Amino acid sequence: MLHVRLVSPAALTRSLTDRLAAAPGVHNLVVRAGAARRPDGDAVQFDVRDASANPVFTALRELGLDRDAVICVERVDATLTGQSAAGGRHGALRRETAPVWEMVEAVIRDGETYAPSFYILLAIAALIGAVGILTNSQILIVGAMVVGPEYNAIIGVALGITRRARSEIRDGLLALCWGFLAAIVLTLLFGLAVRASGKTPAPYLKGVRPVADLINTPNIFSVIVAVLAGLVGVVSLTEARANALIGVFISVTTIPAAASVGVSIAYSSWSEARGSLLQLLLNVVLLIVVGAAGLRTQRAIWRSSAAGDPPGHRRLRGWGRDRTL
Repeated sequence: MLHVRLVSPAALTRSLTDRLAAAPGVHNLVVRAGAARRPDGDAVQFDVRDASANPVFTALRELGLDRDAVICVERVDATLTGQSAAGGRHGALRRETAPVWEMVEAVIRDGETYAPSFYILLAIAALIGAVGILTNSQILIVGAMVVGPEYNAIIGVALGITRRARSEIRDGLLALCWGFLAAIVLTLLFGLAVRASGKTPAPYLKGVRPVADLINTPNIFSVIVAVLAGLVGVVSLTEARANALIGVFISVTTIPAAASVGVSIAYSSWSEARGSLLQLLLNVVLLIVVGAAGLRTQRAIWRSSAAGDPPGHRRLRGWGRDRTL
């Protein structure tokens, strides 16, 4: 369930509320005439079920209600009702609910804020990964993957590709390039400092580098994992499954690969540096491609699903064209 607040011009309010009142999935419609300021108008708020949200939001945009003001949407954590679940959705297997695309894109855009904290977290994650490589600690490598914020930029670029938004693509790619470059430089300096201090762990000096070898040797399994992780990332965002998204963070070696590039250069391990760089580029490119394809495919699937609704399925009319709910 979503709670929606907006300001409607007085001339549109009657038409808007009549249609919202007739729309299935819309509840608790409240109108306060002349109550809104900046902009002036009528304050309208209502609740809408997730399954009905996409056509309602599209209709609000078609009316131009998003041009002069902001349409605010909040997730309702719980509702108290004596009625049974809509449609009797019980059992081990239930029908999927269409993703609320406005909410999905809002989550992705929140991660597209490339503030200094984005680059700081990326650098810290790389340093943690560098320590994990030098000490052969898989726990530290996993920790570095979780800390790294790079997937926000990756999925932001993927969304920009699906929307053909050049500014989003450019900003995301620049954030990734500068962020990973900073991470490589910092881990290079860190590796040089450790090497100069004589504190390099003995196994690493002797070439016993099981963790580093996993990172700097990309192969077909790297491709498979990156593709699967990209699919999981898209599904977790559209289905709001945060636990699955964390799984993406700890399954793709982007941050560890950047750390491995810097450490390998510091120790003059040129072949390992090349392998790590290839691993980094491979994972980033595959995540972007799979993310963009996944978002586009999901939209197409749900669009065709809506078009194939049975004849008796209710529709919201009068918005300029029919919209299935």
